[in-house]
Amino acid sequence: MVPEDGKLRIGLLFGGNSGEHEVSIASARAVVTALRQGPNRQLYDLVPIYIQKDGTWLGGSAAIEVLSTGLPLVCTARTWVFPPEVAEVDLWFPVLHGPNGEDGTIQGLLQLMGQPFVGCRLLASALAMDKIVMKRIFAQAGLPQVQFLGLEKPSAAQDPQVWLEVESILGYPCFVKPANLGSSVGITKVRNRNQLVTALAQAAALDRRLIVEAGVIAREVECAVLGNDQPRASVVGEITYTSDFYDYQTKYTPGQADLLIPAPLPLEVSEQVQSMALRAFQAIGGAGLARVDFFYQADGTLLVNEINTLPGFTATSMYPALWTASGLTFPDLVHELITLAQPGP
Repeated sequence: MVPEDGKLRIGLLFGGNSGEHEVSIASARAVVTALRQGPNRQLYDLVPIYIQKDGTWLGGSAAIEVLSTGLPLVCTARTWVFPPEVAEVDLWFPVLHGPNGEDGTIQGLLQLMGQPFVGCRLLASALAMDKIVMKRIFAQAGLPQVQFLGLEKPSAAQDPQVWLEVESILGYPCFVKPANLGSSVGITKVRNRNQLVTALAQAAALDRRLIVEAGVIAREVECAVLGNDQPRASVVGEITYTSDFYDYQTKYTPGQADLLIPAPLPLEVSEQVQSMALRAFQAIGGAGLARVDFFYQADGTLLVNEINTLPGFTATSMYPALWTASGLTFPDLVHELITLAQPGP
């Protein structure tokens, strides 16, 4: 129900129990700025809810302090009681990255509460977060990808037969990843047997399900998707960097990577990226937003890498930057996402 003053009360959920806690805070601060600009000031009231690293929900002055300083709070006494501000929320805007934020966990809770919220629903979020399931869905949809092996039990990391299988099917270099972590957390590029064994053990400490992907020499391009039943694709962007691969440090250290928007690609390639991004979004049953990442090889081959249903959302992150280049300002993007999340008549 819209309050008497006509403003919609937006519950901004940020922080969270994942390795991307600090990134979430940065994204939330950008959304706050967007909600306070232009027509949004007259349309929305902000209800910030901060989730500590231990899972405790905090509203009021504690949430405002984190948004003001950009720094996490030190966990104190643990409580599972929702702050009273939760009852004031009309619509939720989760800005939670990684496990317990974009994997369907929070989406399921909000669905159970009967609350409208920005972004993909439970199933789409879970499908996109699990790289093994995601790639199988994409294969069913006829989307080209790099070769991969899904290892679905922790003991596989110590199995010599698995090592041989990786070497015979994928070869070196290859990438070892936990199946259910985001932002390049736990990813290792390996070039020989010893590195493979170490990388599998490290990834298994983070997730019981692992994925190993063949290495390719390619440019990395990305496309943003926005919408529900009739989604649209943004212009295409490209990421360039000097490190060995686009790992967590490269992604979040200023000056380590550059965004080229629009990407210097032939028109027909950009159009193909946009078409494939929409197919990937619809394959998982996406809603609201997602960013789809691709490899573009020298021979012209395009491969879908992954889909991210809650990408970085700072003012300089790729997702909003792609929409800015497509003619949609950051405040207007936030407004449209809220509009897309509102229940129909």
